[in-house]
Amino acid sequence: MLKKVFGSAVFGVEASTIVVEVNVDTGVGYHLVGLPDNAIKESNYRIAAALQNNGFRIPVKKIIINMSPADLRKEGSAYDLTLAMGILAATNQIQAENLEDFLIMGELSLDGSLQPIKGALPIAIKAKEEGFNGFILPIQNAKEAGIVSGLKVYGVENIQQVIEYFDKGEPLEQTIINVEEEFNKSLNFPEFDFSDVKGQESIKRCMEIAAAGGHNIILIGPPGAGKTMLAKRLPSILPPMTLHEALETTKIHSVAGRVKDSTGLMAQRPFRSPHHTISNVALVGGGSYPQPGEISLSHNGVLFLDELPEFKRDVLEVMRQPLEDREVTISRAKFTVTYPSSFMLVASMNPSPSGYFNDPDSPITSSPAEMQRYLSKVSGPLLDRIDIHIEVTPVPFEKLSDTRKSESSIEIRKRVTAARIIQTKRFEDSDKVHYNAQMNTKQIRKFCLLDEASMQLLKTAMERLNLSARAYDRILKVSRTIADLEASKDIQGAHISEAIQYRSLDREGWLG
Repeated sequence: MLKKVFGSAVFGVEASTIVVEVNVDTGVGYHLVGLPDNAIKESNYRIAAALQNNGFRIPVKKIIINMSPADLRKEGSAYDLTLAMGILAATNQIQAENLEDFLIMGELSLDGSLQPIKGALPIAIKAKEEGFNGFILPIQNAKEAGIVSGLKVYGVENIQQVIEYFDKGEPLEQTIINVEEEFNKSLNFPEFDFSDVKGQESIKRCMEIAAAGGHNIILIGPPGAGKTMLAKRLPSILPPMTLHEALETTKIHSVAGRVKDSTGLMAQRPFRSPHHTISNVALVGGGSYPQPGEISLSHNGVLFLDELPEFKRDVLEVMRQPLEDREVTISRAKFTVTYPSSFMLVASMNPSPSGYFNDPDSPITSSPAEMQRYLSKVSGPLLDRIDIHIEVTPVPFEKLSDTRKSESSIEIRKRVTAARIIQTKRFEDSDKVHYNAQMNTKQIRKFCLLDEASMQLLKTAMERLNLSARAYDRILKVSRTIADLEASKDIQGAHISEAIQYRSLDREGWLG
């Protein structure tokens, strides 16, 4: 007897429906075909134990299971429940007339309970697109899949519940998620707040500009100056994610298996801070079966690289293309996957190996040669892709001991959001550009027009600092953002002057 059950495979951030055909015939043998990986090949042991512990069995017959399309590589243990239900229906151990109306996924434990799977959200989106009546999956993933409106999602704890649903008509509890409510839960309660930061008003201004225009930023300063503290608070002043951005971000984290059981939709912008020992594959994504890396997990959020020169040079170099294209493509012999990676890069570094280059009050100093050798670990082309360079100096005792509260993140976010609204209107005709940092050369020439005095000021800076063409574009982008924060239609000379100040690493003797 032949039975069909439906599962799904995830490639990149998109899902493809897999048809599991189970054919039972006279003879002996268990044959699983259709390019399964080792985790799927081992499933017959898990399925046999789970069925036996729930009063069923794999009969001694010739069972052929085909996972179609057969030329597409399938991986992972999430097909256990799909295969088990197909075997039970094909061997007439249960009556399941409407089995083909559902998409079924889940990893089985030996007692029949279900373990969570990866990629529940993109699978649910595909199930809705293809018109399935419902999606049955482990209860741990139910909230994640329940985000998709118009699809019945049933979270189950064990295989017995699924068997009773199809065989005896026992109802399953549908997971219903109020997406708007989930989305608005924690928007105005940031974990880290700028009001905690004492002093550093000029750095806060830089962070506000970076957040308003989506600009990459690097903080240079000695240990204890507050670089990490400031970076961790950047997501709190970024505009709230739109529902589309939240779904897009949740989808990537779903594929990586990083969505928490208690939350369906990710309402907060991600903040990722990998250690400097990270490999290039872990940062950008890849592997034999490609998975998203840190730059994709930071999509619509912040990627913080602390102590930038300590990262391996080849690891940093692989970021150059994703920083420009805002997506990363991973190619293999038989397929190619693309992950979005539109993130804000925030980097921090000490000015020298000791951290106190040219500081007369420090007992530890480094020579100019040591400082240059340390700085050369970060390539010029990578630094060119960072719009804002700013020096962070230690906070004096008077400001540290000040008991007055600084401006809160919510107040700063209001100004940032107002500037982003201006940019949204500016780029409403473009699908790929939403804020100033994403502008291409054509848009820079259109929206960053300068008067004669401003042009002369920029020309002088370019000549004296020997700036590259890319640095020229960065200054124009940042000045456009500064103008937007002031709701100014035109870029003024003061905006250009301030933007030029934020190119510290382009100046000779940039730290004294």
